Amino acid sequence: QVRPVESGGGLVQPGGSLRLSCAAAGSIFSVGTMGWYRQAPGIERELVAAITRAGSTNYADSVKGRFTISRDNAKNTVYLQMNSLKPEDTAVYYCNVKNVFGSLDYWGQGTQVTVSS
Repeated sequence: QVRPVESGGGLVQPGGSLRLSCAAAGSIFSVGTMGWYRQAPGIERELVAAITRAGSTNYADSVKGRFTISRDNAKNTVYLQMNSLKPEDTAVYYCNVKNVFGSLDYWGQGTQVTVSS
């Protein structure tokens, strides 16, 4: 069993930066791909970025060049560095952790990111 715990959301002005963190509590041998999704009101949850245990990354086109995902396997923690934030990045951001087989998904409780002047 893996329990993701997020931190780092908040209010930031357009052009600003935020860093999200997600620590996956639970069995260290269970953690595979880790990622971030977001959901704005009235919009389906979408993938923002994901990173495999080996470090391969995948980004949504809307965040390429602005967001960077990274992880610390020793700490079972994934990070999302968000730069040049735009109002359209406003959403609840959810951490997603898959088991090593990719057969199970674990979700965090979500953290609000608001980009507004």
